[in-house]
Amino acid sequence: MAEYSFEEFKRIIERLRAKDGCPWDREQTHASLRQAMLEECYEALEAIDRNDCENLKEELGDILLQIVMHSVIAEESGEFCLDDVIDGISAKMIRRHPHVFGTASAKDSEQVLENWEEIKKKEKAESRASEGILHIPAALPANVRAAKVLKKAGKAGLELGDAGLTMQRIQEGLETLARDAGLSEGAGNTGTDSETLEREFGELMLQMIHLSGILRINAENSLTKATNAFINRFVSVERLAMEEGRRADEVSAEELNDRWKRTM
Repeated sequence: MAEYSFEEFKRIIERLRAKDGCPWDREQTHASLRQAMLEECYEALEAIDRNDCENLKEELGDILLQIVMHSVIAEESGEFCLDDVIDGISAKMIRRHPHVFGTASAKDSEQVLENWEEIKKKEKAESRASEGILHIPAALPANVRAAKVLKKAGKAGLELGDAGLTMQRIQEGLETLARDAGLSEGAGNTGTDSETLEREFGELMLQMIHLSGILRINAENSLTKATNAFINRFVSVERLAMEEGRRADEVSAEELNDRWKRTM
């Protein structure tokens, strides 16, 4: 079995990008590869969640492909090269670990993270807390971005409320949303526009993210697990129908709901 080095792998990508290389690879740009980068990262996360090391190895290779491809594309246009990428991240690791490579000290991982954030703030010349918040990538999943924004705002001294107050805000938000959506008893048709409902729903979700931070729960992971549980339950419901010789879509809504309750 061939054993390829990192340099050999880079040359493979360069060969694919050559004039007589692969037509598809030659057409790729940073923008065209954006979705692939995102999908490969999520597939690696799924392998981690499944504790599937063999699949993780493959997915990390796919991520490495993206890194090298972007670097080769950038090198072709004179923007930067792979050596610049490696040099940059190496220097960053040394700068942000002064307790390992310098004279600073860190008694635990919490201190390490605090030092990391302080060094990061200085590197980015952030003189105001809002600058740190604005540097949080808008492309992050909404739950992840919201958690980061709230955490930075809290560290800056903004009083976001304790668990009790947050739960109260969530309850009030639910009542407001139910009223404006015409879902509360006797509400009738309120005529509330969809933009208002979307804003109220978003504010409610933001409070839920804040509550997850108070409870030290990862909101993104929680939703993923809940979704997986829902899928598994639906599969069980469908299996019950198939045992009776019918598909789920051939079962009445009443029967489907009955089977749903039986899988609890």
